[in-house]
Amino acid sequence: MTRYRYFTASTLDGFLADDEHSLAWLFKHDIDENGPGSTAAFLVDVGAQVMGSSTYMWVLEHDREWLPEIPTFVFTHRSLEAANEHVSFVSGDPADHRGHLESAADGRDVWVMGGGGIAAEFAGAGMLDEVVVSIAPVTLGSGKPLFGGAFDLELNGCERNRDFMVARYDVKGPLTSP
Repeated sequence: MTRYRYFTASTLDGFLADDEHSLAWLFKHDIDENGPGSTAAFLVDVGAQVMGSSTYMWVLEHDREWLPEIPTFVFTHRSLEAANEHVSFVSGDPADHRGHLESAADGRDVWVMGGGGIAAEFAGAGMLDEVVVSIAPVTLGSGKPLFGGAFDLELNGCERNRDFMVARYDVKGPLTSP
């Protein structure tokens, strides 16, 4: 069964990038690329990925070759250039594309990557099962938030990878009052 998993890194105060979209804070901290929470280990279970246009543009500007060779769906209203034959552009609500995403993933997981806005859209559509976040020992004070919206999560595990704490959460649903 296809799971939708938001796999990302964040500062301790909950930001993915600073106000200028920089990830410089991320690359100055020590992580074992083969340790807990590694991208390579995560990708073993992934059959497709989704991202917003801001994340896609950042990848194109900084490391175009990084895009995994799996079906990649970019949610956007802009006219953008495909980096390779695996990239498709879609718009609208995630639920409108559920069948196509799961077909492309071929029984494997869908990686919801990039910004907290798209992760919240998938969660709001009932299409986010897990959040995996590597938390760096740094605070920014402001920037691009880890997650947009109010959702209830349940911690199902955590590990240390050198400077990072890797936390795994199940998405329970929208945050409701007791």
